[in-house]
Amino acid sequence: MSPRSVTPSSRPVGAVTRGTTNPNRLRRMDRWIAAVHGPALRRSGAAPVAVDLGYGAAPWTAVELLQRLRAAEPRTRVVGVEIEPARVEAARPYTQDGLSFVHGGFEVPLPGPVRPLVIRAANVLRQYGEEQVAEVWQRLCARLAPGGMLVEGTCDEIGRRHVWVALGPEGPRTVTFATRLGSLERPSDLAERLPKALIHRNVPGEPVHAFLRDFDRAWAAAAPYASLGARQRWISAVRLLAADWPLTDVRTDGRRRWRQGEVTVKWSALAPGSV
Repeated sequence: MSPRSVTPSSRPVGAVTRGTTNPNRLRRMDRWIAAVHGPALRRSGAAPVAVDLGYGAAPWTAVELLQRLRAAEPRTRVVGVEIEPARVEAARPYTQDGLSFVHGGFEVPLPGPVRPLVIRAANVLRQYGEEQVAEVWQRLCARLAPGGMLVEGTCDEIGRRHVWVALGPEGPRTVTFATRLGSLERPSDLAERLPKALIHRNVPGEPVHAFLRDFDRAWAAAAPYASLGARQRWISAVRLLAADWPLTDVRTDGRRRWRQGEVTVKWSALAPGSV
């Protein structure tokens, strides 16, 4: 179903997903949101709201998002949004202080004037066509509060490998690659988890393909650090990669984020057709 085929006034915007979910699946994305967007949550005058869009057949990810964001800002509230009514009803028993569940889709139906500071949409757009992504991004970003952020991406079933795009009202800002380092053979293993906007662009001549190629080369050059562990090899490879790619965390808390098996690059460097 195309996002254009329904409107907020009639029924939720979007299509039902498979609903696959697992506890702790989105921990890498949550950890990054709390670290990077935590200051914005704390600056909020009212209690900040985060949306877990398309949480799936069980509400584990919404429960965990509340816990992790409240560690950054205790006032945070989380709303789980699901397009399948039966999933909303199944989640009701997990309602608690700061956590609620509503029926909806890309229109993000929150009460009254409430607008979220965070919308997290994980593993939602994989079933959509690449040509539909920009429209969905635009629709979701229009629902954000001032200073808000949309995080949209894909991970494997147990959250070992994850790639996401962070967007503001102006559009996409960054792409983050995150992995459990002990499971990684080479950085390009993350290609299978590229979000819909990039996964079909991992071909010669496209920026994301060049980025992963260079990351693999840096990983190979950092092989001597493997004796110190995968973490030290990853950090060394990322430092080499920073010579040619605009990594956003080089001068901030980069080493801390790199130690977590993460690296973030500007969207403009990986955007389709940007070479």
